[in-house]
Amino acid sequence: MRLDRILFVGLILALLAGCATGSGSARSRPAAESNPENPKTKAAALYTDLGQKYMAQGKLEVALENLNKALAADNNHADAHTVIALLYERIGDNAKAEEHYRRAAQLVPKSGSENNNYGAFLCKLGRFDESAVYFERAVSDPFYKTPVVALTNSGTCAIKGGKLDVAERDLRAALGRAPDNSEALFQMATVLYRRDDFFRARAFIQRYEAVGQSSADALLLGRNIELRLGNGDAAREYTRRLRGQFPESEQARSLDASGSR
Repeated sequence: MRLDRILFVGLILALLAGCATGSGSARSRPAAESNPENPKTKAAALYTDLGQKYMAQGKLEVALENLNKALAADNNHADAHTVIALLYERIGDNAKAEEHYRRAAQLVPKSGSENNNYGAFLCKLGRFDESAVYFERAVSDPFYKTPVVALTNSGTCAIKGGKLDVAERDLRAALGRAPDNSEALFQMATVLYRRDDFFRARAFIQRYEAVGQSSADALLLGRNIELRLGNGDAAREYTRRLRGQFPESEQARSLDASGSR
């Protein structure tokens, strides 16, 4: 079981329900990491699985009880540390969440999944430079099945940190591997918009929509791009769609507050 965390989408429940992005990393096991044949490790895996299932059901106290049992059985079980980190993050205990994300990454220091997870968490805390180290480690894992996740997370985090050159580099690398990756397309549009490259920003928003995606953020960005290009009709169409599809969103309310049409 490997859990991979996507920074830009709140997928904790999806991950816990077994809908993760498939980050399984085949790797040699460091001395500190669990031996999967050890009975204590098997017990830890069982309790971790139970903890995931209870989290998916919203039974957080029971989930925490099982995850603590997992770590009591085998404190070097990286998956148990990852899942309990997710739980602590969910209830707002960032100190304990970081402790366990960090421990998971220490146990499997070359694993794409654990390094991506810790990087995503650090980015959420605004520790952009620290997060970049872990995203780089994640991408460097030759057995990491979804390096696009870490590349996209890295690019998204670089935008937040104001490093648009790094963001464009990593997002282009992500799109080179997965041209229809919707989040990478949206974030590339964001980078280009911030650089006042509105024609290319429009092209990426159009590609984003062509893969069947729709979000309040993308519709607002599309509107703003068209306004900067002087295309009032297209901007009004984005506004209409935003209010129609996401009437209660913060983005729609921001337009209402400004009296935009």
